[in-house]
Amino acid sequence: MSAPKPGPVLIGIEGLELTKRERDWLRHPLVGGVVQFTRNYADLSQLEALNASIREAAPAPMLICVDHEGGRVQRFREGFTRLPPLAVLGRMYADSPDVARDFAYRHGRVMATELLVAGVDHSFAPVLDLDVESCVIGDRSFAATRETVTDLGGHYLAGMHDAGMKTCGKHFPGHGSVLADSHVDDVVDPRTRDAIEAADLQPFRALLNELDSLMMAHVIYPAVDERPAGYSETWIRDILRGELGYEGVVLSDDLGMHAAGYAGKLADRAKRSFEAGCDAVLVCHPDEVAEFIEQWGDENVPDGSALLALAGRNTVTREELATVGEWRHWQRSLAELEQSKWA
Repeated sequence: MSAPKPGPVLIGIEGLELTKRERDWLRHPLVGGVVQFTRNYADLSQLEALNASIREAAPAPMLICVDHEGGRVQRFREGFTRLPPLAVLGRMYADSPDVARDFAYRHGRVMATELLVAGVDHSFAPVLDLDVESCVIGDRSFAATRETVTDLGGHYLAGMHDAGMKTCGKHFPGHGSVLADSHVDDVVDPRTRDAIEAADLQPFRALLNELDSLMMAHVIYPAVDERPAGYSETWIRDILRGELGYEGVVLSDDLGMHAAGYAGKLADRAKRSFEAGCDAVLVCHPDEVAEFIEQWGDENVPDGSALLALAGRNTVTREELATVGEWRHWQRSLAELEQSKWA
């Protein structure tokens, strides 16, 4: 008998331990993993126990994910290295490119290693958007220029890979050049495809072979398609898969975000995402998961096996890391950056 396959939906859970209904969700054929947030973290031992219980509750392999970029988007704090926002590295790059490249590698390596040791497979990182004018990207981005983002992004991805974690570039094809926040607004980028291609798309194109997954932007680029990119066959199947030849995993952003409402109810949003070419989708709010599953009903479930490619590969223990002087230096040096002249 073949092993059960994961579903194509990554869900949010409510708190520090699994509830009965969440255990039921993890056994549902739609579900292929969990996206964790600050509400799911108290300390390292609790997180490790939660991750073990997630895997024990599910018949199929579960991908455990988190947004852990550093700066204002670092879900776990106490017990983890305090990571600076990526913009600190971009400002450092303007003064000392080689030093900034080294710190970008350290940032990716430390972030990924600490998560893997705690039982988390995958961080949705790094942000490869340009910091042009977006109110939600800002210092989550390395910089405003494609050259800096590409250079530092490449070193960051290498650090993640050397730690044993698969990478995730976001938000394709670029969220940083339009002001509105897709969490709370509809977002429209009116530029031509040539303009997008010449700027925002470049880091993704240049780093495509190092990106194990890509997260789509809930942004409409009407010069290319009237639908948000995550619902667009033009962006996913024609441009990303066809023209660029991307073979990695394509993820939606959270379907509970305001800008995802373009496609209607949650289940309809997921179906539109799959039809457009997404391999998996995110439903991050626990209150929406039950509604989503009920809306889906008895319809066929797409295969979520693509998520298996994003499983983490941890090779060290916390005790082993504590004996390595260079590792402790890396942790200190990253934490101290927020008090540096580049912060």
